[in-house]
Amino acid sequence: MIQWENLSTLSSFEELNKVERVNLVEVMSGEEGATRAKNYRSEMAEGLSYNYAAKEVNDEVLTALAKLAEEAQLVEKFEALYNGEVINTGEKRMVLHHMTRGQLGNAVEADGVDKRTFYVNEQKKIAEFANKIHNGEITNAAGEKFTTVVQIGIGGSDLGPRAMYLALENWAKKNNTFKMEAKFISNVDPDDAAAVLNSIDVAHSIFVLVSKSGTTLETLTNESFVKDALKNAGLDASKHMIAVTSETSPLAKSSDYLAAFFMDDYIGGRFSSTSGVGGAVLSLAFGPEVFARFLNGAAEEDKLAKNKELTKNPAMLDALIGVYERNVLGYPSTAVLPYSQALSRFPAHLQQLDMESNGKSVNRFGASIDYKTGPIIFGEPGTNGQHSFYQLLHQGTDIVPLQFIGFKNSQIGTDVDIQGSTSQQKLCANVAAQIVAFACGKKDENSNKNFEGGRPSSIIVGDQLTPETLGALLSHFENKVMFQGFVWNINSFDQEGVQLGKVLAKKVLAHETDGALKVFSDLLNI
Repeated sequence: MIQWENLSTLSSFEELNKVERVNLVEVMSGEEGATRAKNYRSEMAEGLSYNYAAKEVNDEVLTALAKLAEEAQLVEKFEALYNGEVINTGEKRMVLHHMTRGQLGNAVEADGVDKRTFYVNEQKKIAEFANKIHNGEITNAAGEKFTTVVQIGIGGSDLGPRAMYLALENWAKKNNTFKMEAKFISNVDPDDAAAVLNSIDVAHSIFVLVSKSGTTLETLTNESFVKDALKNAGLDASKHMIAVTSETSPLAKSSDYLAAFFMDDYIGGRFSSTSGVGGAVLSLAFGPEVFARFLNGAAEEDKLAKNKELTKNPAMLDALIGVYERNVLGYPSTAVLPYSQALSRFPAHLQQLDMESNGKSVNRFGASIDYKTGPIIFGEPGTNGQHSFYQLLHQGTDIVPLQFIGFKNSQIGTDVDIQGSTSQQKLCANVAAQIVAFACGKKDENSNKNFEGGRPSSIIVGDQLTPETLGALLSHFENKVMFQGFVWNINSFDQEGVQLGKVLAKKVLAHETDGALKVFSDLLNI
């Protein structure tokens, strides 16, 4: 029997608070540090490895975390989720994004259909459509092939798919699977749509409108912007647009689109990269086979999240270390630092994934909680970040836990040797150096040059960023966020916090304002 209890009521959490703190500078120095670096790791799918040697944990802390995982029934709650229990209590819905890439448990039926079959069939329809685009069966009015795909969406309809596209763009070009360039329009700011439209040949572009409800204001506004551009170019917009939406939305059977592909209410936007939301644009850009490989990587990593043994469940381990840092050590934020330019937008995706999911102050039943929940997430790719905000990370007054991501090899396979080392070797040298520098610091009589150390980090390491490793990486963080939500006894799958501003914006546009809202509306000449 699953029990949903607040973190502060669990005896294992009380025990965790009593465990002696780890002196990171001491344990990461000398031979002990070398031993930790070799042994404190959890193997992930697709050749990835989660190394947590530079975290403030030891065997005693890990034992306490394992007890917390057991008492909080984390694996059992994941099992309930993938077997179709109503886990999204706010919206009274199941949570089924895992089912877009595999069947982890029992068959789940909803809306009169088997949901795994539904998702697979939509992926097949997308694959067939993408292949017809690529081989010229579906063309523009002049009988010419489409060369560019533009996704129109916001939030989860943009951040995840955009991050995934950028992550695989160079890899696809190197491996001869690059089919079409992809662009993204998300912001309702007209400058965003104009910039994209000015950078493409609209006559050879196909547009993917993504809106589950078919009523998203920003997305429909940008659709109108695009339709005007197509009309002004003398083109029939209905021959250049497809929709990714729900079967019940006004877009589903509209003659305004070449085709419509369906999603449902059981997959939140920030978890939708492995659904049709990511599937359409990524299949068009790289081919359905590459998207399938991406799904396979995510599916393999999902399987590890079923393991009750903490050190063999990397997502759960990462999640619980994060809970320890947030709720025992008191750290308010986490920096995600990929040493891979291909992952330049991955931190932005994780901002939404984590902060929209776990930015909650009431539990699953609507009662206030008396402990901290989701941390602030930020980040940039290395080595750029080193010349930006690392000063604060090294010597600032706040300790910020760090999550590095690194790969032994680049995607392009070519490099230059300068001063005895290649660019990739320099990149990897920097991330290795940063881990030890943050952990161990450096004593100096000049206080400006003194580094106290004791700044915790982990690193996910792989051989190369490929579709499979990207899928595994995405799954790891999705499951980490899920496990942390379970520990905090919050609903990680609704996002009421985004609604109030939308409601007030509609009042402004309808000129139904008073007080401060009217003053700020007038200030902006609305």
